[in-house]
Amino acid sequence: MNKKDRVVYLLSRGRFGFLRVIFSRATIIVLLIILQLMMLMASFRWLEQYHVQLDVLEIFLRIGTVLYLVNSRMNTTSKITWLLLITVFPWLGCLFLIYTKVDFGFNGLKLGMRRIIRDTQYLLKQSPEVIEELKNNHTSTYNLVNYFSRNDGHYPVYKHSRVTYFPSGEAKFAEMKEQLLKAEKYIFLEYFIIGEGIMWGEILAILEQKVKEGVEVRVMYDGMNEFSTLSFDYDERLTKLGIQAKSFGRLSPFVSTYYNYRDHRKILVIDGKVAFTGGVNLADEYINHVERFGHWKDTAIMVEGPAVDTFTVLFMQMWFHNEANPVLEGYLPETHEQFESTGYLVPYGDSPLDNDKMGENVYIDILNHARDYVYIMTPYLILDSELEHAIQFAAERGVDVRIIMPGIPDKTVPFALAKTYYPALLDAGVKIYEYTPGFIHAKVFLADDQKGVVGTINLDYRSLYHHFECGCYIYKSEVLDDIKQDFEETLAVSKEVTRDSLKSMSILTKMTGVLTKTIAPLM
Repeated sequence: MNKKDRVVYLLSRGRFGFLRVIFSRATIIVLLIILQLMMLMASFRWLEQYHVQLDVLEIFLRIGTVLYLVNSRMNTTSKITWLLLITVFPWLGCLFLIYTKVDFGFNGLKLGMRRIIRDTQYLLKQSPEVIEELKNNHTSTYNLVNYFSRNDGHYPVYKHSRVTYFPSGEAKFAEMKEQLLKAEKYIFLEYFIIGEGIMWGEILAILEQKVKEGVEVRVMYDGMNEFSTLSFDYDERLTKLGIQAKSFGRLSPFVSTYYNYRDHRKILVIDGKVAFTGGVNLADEYINHVERFGHWKDTAIMVEGPAVDTFTVLFMQMWFHNEANPVLEGYLPETHEQFESTGYLVPYGDSPLDNDKMGENVYIDILNHARDYVYIMTPYLILDSELEHAIQFAAERGVDVRIIMPGIPDKTVPFALAKTYYPALLDAGVKIYEYTPGFIHAKVFLADDQKGVVGTINLDYRSLYHHFECGCYIYKSEVLDDIKQDFEETLAVSKEVTRDSLKSMSILTKMTGVLTKTIAPLM
């Protein structure tokens, strides 16, 4: 990095960025939340004078919460975590469980999302010919497609769409800029992270140019960026440039479970003709312009053709979920270019607001129907009991299951927790590798040269249970060859994890993993 670039980076993330955080709106909000928690603790101390009555109430509260957990639809691992928490901290554990299940502060979000999903369902149309073709020739995939269509999103399966795979953030960035320059009607961007620097600076310059040309530009990012990478008034700054901007789930002074639901999607749609998704956010580490955790390995895809419609609707649902009279017409092209690709695509979204774990269910379906191999790239490995069993069972059936994890983690504690799953997976026959050049941020599944998923969905509780996510299920498409080649090239610079290599872990790492596993669903 040259001196000029280094100054830009320091301004956005270094010492000056630190001062911006200290005096920001987000810091004031966090202090107010801490004050609320302190007041809550003070009220507990005041109640100590009624300890006899409270002891009796505690017994009934414990019994009630245990009965609720036993009869709930909650994942088994989550039930165990809550039971442990209630055993050690009965009052705190019970009240925290009640608080999370009441979901204080999130009902408005839930109602808004249900309304906009209902109002946009008609925009996505399923071709009867494609469904009939799958039904007659591809039974297991037809069953999965039925599952996609029954979900609240009603996600269609498409043919005649083209997919381009990018094995790095740099490759995606180069194509992304070219496609942005071609925009004529609108540009929709929805990203979990936007960080000021070279990557976002170049994109922003193109967006400014396009606004001047009359192109409608909308930018959406997760509200936690206000505390980490962007200033609290960033929406207003973009608006002054003619860009419509929103942050999802902005920080507010009130304690609420609303913050548990983050917008982890990465979607770019241009004129309804081209869409991007994958693991790559809009910050310099994703294109290795700055080094964080060694070399940053990521992946993405570009979709062209009819399948772009789903990504357009996914963006519109997030953008308009809190608007009373959204304008939904005019964004989906009347006709699409038809490509000669022989494969099928199902772009889909996953929402934490329903009881359907679509992201996990798609992964499990791939594992359960695999015959020869399943290749996985993921930055995190914090598995619930169902997904852990599916991975182990696939390997025990003789399927070659390989997982590539980071060699240099971005978060020490989750990485220590991930290692607690290694022994059981290795015993089942799963092969685990760690990417020696640095950090893997890709979210990729590939099976039998026939099925794959590229998207934003990690193998951890946050992605599978708490985040808004998206992905693209790919079946019998030529692009699967490119994904397999990338996996094999990544595998070549990764080190296999063995039982012997696990013995070299430090005591601190082992203890951190063991202790955090008891609260894994809460991480």
